[in-house]
Amino acid sequence: MANVGDSVEPVVGIVGGSGVYQLEGLEGARWEKIESPFGAPSDELLIGELGGVRIVFLPRHARGHRIPPSEINYRANIDALKRAGVTDLISMSACGSLREHLSPGTFVLVDQFVDRTVARAKSFFTAGLVAHVSMARPVCRRLGNAIEAAARDLGISANRGGVYLAMEGPQFSSLAESELYRTWGCDVVGMTNMPEAKLAREAEICYASVAMVTDYDCWHSDHDDVEVANIVQVMMDNAKNARSLVVAVTGRLAGPKSPCPEGCDRALDHAVITAPDARDPDLMRKLDAVAGRVLGASSIQDDLKP
Repeated sequence: MANVGDSVEPVVGIVGGSGVYQLEGLEGARWEKIESPFGAPSDELLIGELGGVRIVFLPRHARGHRIPPSEINYRANIDALKRAGVTDLISMSACGSLREHLSPGTFVLVDQFVDRTVARAKSFFTAGLVAHVSMARPVCRRLGNAIEAAARDLGISANRGGVYLAMEGPQFSSLAESELYRTWGCDVVGMTNMPEAKLAREAEICYASVAMVTDYDCWHSDHDDVEVANIVQVMMDNAKNARSLVVAVTGRLAGPKSPCPEGCDRALDHAVITAPDARDPDLMRKLDAVAGRVLGASSIQDDLKP
């Protein structure tokens, strides 16, 4: 495992839908099963190279869209991506707009979240090994800069900055909820970026979210209530731009990756507070990929053998 001060070759992870992973020019593409001690990830990982950069894609809802938002194993997904070597993770997801100027087809480069999910495991660190990471700035600005520049070059309508309200789902918002989220200063509403962003931070992976607007939720008086058929059509229209954006961003991330100026790759430096002699050995084994840098991955398996 490389030290934080070392330059490493970037591995770009993409979490998204089926329209995104059909990338032209993806060389040596193969589906690979990655085991995780946190359970089964959503699907196998699609691994290949694009312009000399390693790409790892995970269908968040599984191929065929079989898993609803509340039943996604977010911990297994992030753990599997970490085990695959991912250093930079781009989340691609559909969302509803809570603002007039964020019309369907717009890509919102989210920089903040409000987490209203209630039924999901939100941390790798549970009883026996406690850690607290900062989520003040949950999105990597360096990665966001690369996405913004790529979108600009491609002429894709992209809004830099925005607050993503993560709701539990799978039902869409009520009108009262939609109006409430607007008064809170939220810009888009979706069901999948939490706890994904939190877990990526715990795993010390640079994370950025591209929220692709499909509808105006249900608050907009000039538009019909949200209907799946309409959303799917906009999603299909967005897919081509999403694929182009992934290719362009990958090109901008090529070359040795220096330590993240935002500190994403050092999020655990001062986060673990459980005393070494009080740490749960079984949990330490499970965290060999996520927290091995600070726990001593090379010795975890040997030192904790019964």
